[in-house]
Amino acid sequence: MSNTSAEITRWLKAWGQGEVSAVDRLTPLVYDELRRLARIHMRKERPGHTLQTTALVNEAFLRLVDAREVDWHDRAHFFAVSARIMRRILVDGARARASLKRGGGVEPVAHSTAVDLDQLPAITSDLGPQLCALDDALEALARMDPRRAQVVDLRFFGGLSVEETGHVLDISPQTVMRDWRLARAWLARELAR
Repeated sequence: MSNTSAEITRWLKAWGQGEVSAVDRLTPLVYDELRRLARIHMRKERPGHTLQTTALVNEAFLRLVDAREVDWHDRAHFFAVSARIMRRILVDGARARASLKRGGGVEPVAHSTAVDLDQLPAITSDLGPQLCALDDALEALARMDPRRAQVVDLRFFGGLSVEETGHVLDISPQTVMRDWRLARAWLARELAR
C-alpha cells in the first residue's frame, strides 16, 4: 500500500469515527481521483451536457460528507462508494429529464438490441432511456446476486480494474472476471427483452 493510500485509509477511518477535521485532510488526497472518476462518467455524456465534471465531483462529495457513520474500509472502498454516488446522480438526472418529456419519453429497449456494456451510450444521450433500463436491470441483478451487481458497478461505473474490484470485494481476480462475464450476459438478456 502506498503512503498516499495508507494516509487516505487513515483519514477515512478517522472520518468514520467522527473526527470532523479528517474531511479537510482527506479532500486534497482524494480530489484528483474523484475528478478522474467524474471524467470517466462525463465522457459518456452527450456534448454540451449541463453538468460539468467539477459539479459532479462537488455533488458527489457533498453526498459523501452527508453520509453518517460509514465504516470506511480503505481507499478502494471510498472510491467504489463515490462511483456509485456519481452513477446515482447521473441516472437520477436522466430519469428526471425523461419524465419531463411527453409521457416520460422512456420506451422499452427493442427486442433485437443486444447490449454490450463496453459500448453503452451516454446516460443522457438519445439512448439515455436504455441506460435507465440498465440501471433497473442492475437493481434487479442486485436483488438476485448482489456481488455480481457490485462487480458491474465497480468496473463499469467506477472504472476500477479487475484487481481493484477484487480488493474492494475481497475476491480473486478470476472470480471478478467470472462474475463480470456472467453479469454482462444476464444484463444483456434482460435488456434485450
